[in-house]
Amino acid sequence: MESRITASRRTALGRMVLTVSALLLLCRSAVASCECGYSIADPDSDAGGTLVFTDMFETDFTKLDNITLSRHWERMEFNVSAEDGRGKYGKRFMRDNIDTQISRFQEDGSDDAGLGLRVGGELTDEAVPAAELDSYRSDLHWGSYRAGMKTTGVNGTCAAFFWYFNDTQEIDIEFLSRESDSENDIYPLNLVLQTPESKQAGYDAIGTGSYRRVNLTFDPSAAFHEYRFDYLGDRVLFYADSKLLADMRGKGVPSVGGHLILSHWSNGNGNWSGGPPEKDALLTVNYVKAYFNSSDPDVLSEKVEACSSSNTTDTEDAVCAIPKVTADDARTGGRFFGPMEDGEGGEGRAIDEEDGASSVVWGVPIALVTVVSVAMCLMGAV
Repeated sequence: MESRITASRRTALGRMVLTVSALLLLCRSAVASCECGYSIADPDSDAGGTLVFTDMFETDFTKLDNITLSRHWERMEFNVSAEDGRGKYGKRFMRDNIDTQISRFQEDGSDDAGLGLRVGGELTDEAVPAAELDSYRSDLHWGSYRAGMKTTGVNGTCAAFFWYFNDTQEIDIEFLSRESDSENDIYPLNLVLQTPESKQAGYDAIGTGSYRRVNLTFDPSAAFHEYRFDYLGDRVLFYADSKLLADMRGKGVPSVGGHLILSHWSNGNGNWSGGPPEKDALLTVNYVKAYFNSSDPDVLSEKVEACSSSNTTDTEDAVCAIPKVTADDARTGGRFFGPMEDGEGGEGRAIDEEDGASSVVWGVPIALVTVVSVAMCLMGAV
């Protein structure tokens, strides 16, 4: 099973936790427009409890005319040798294989829109042309991470949406196109936590307890679907179209902040990617949404101030519930919270209300907080 090459990774920043009681002491009242965070249902609550994440970024790739203008994403260019990648061939990640003008990649007359990540059908210097896009932010800690994707129907590639800190702290959603069998309705999805145990096994997590192979009830290459993982304090939950696929717990769950990666590659490894593909293969991503707590301690005071210096008592405005995306609205991504800026297409982030300019509102690196606690603050209960 493949893992990232450590030398090509940025390191994440330190971890800091703010307790619920500390948040209550700092709160005075709420700021409108999700200033105190974004919530999901608490998987451990039978009484409608929620978990709150204080930061977010969203990208609607269907509205982003030029990927080079993105504030959130960086196209990567690097090489991995056949030996380092444990494959028959090397991997050549190229910026030119990533574009939001995907018509130049399409040969089937498709009207799909979004970000295209291409794997080339012809070798270049004994390496397979591949594609990788990384988030600029590397402080993504506990959170809910979602991507709308349509995979390739071409045999012999690995398409992945994952979170990464290092080779032993990694959360993966991976599609191996060679495994799909439309005649028998077999569409496996590989869910992986890379851990010290998987590293000792040659980055093969299958026998470590941190791997699940789930058969999807739909063909992921036929339409867009949302794939999601919730990285919480003691577990990682995996979803497709908001339906739970797996719940992984234990010491393999990461403990730090990292960054998001979209990748599409092949190296001829018959036990994983297979291939190389006989022709160009395309992974299409229409959006990514990230709702999270930052692991950077330097942003703590800024986010707390944004939540506490308010002029409203409307709890629903202060903490926004993240809507579930189903197969019916995965093509559009449903609701986006961030306003879109003129000339920069489909990237949203919170507004700085003092000057009206759009700017990133950094997250408080807090523990998982219940919305009830925030509501008490907003209603003047403390």
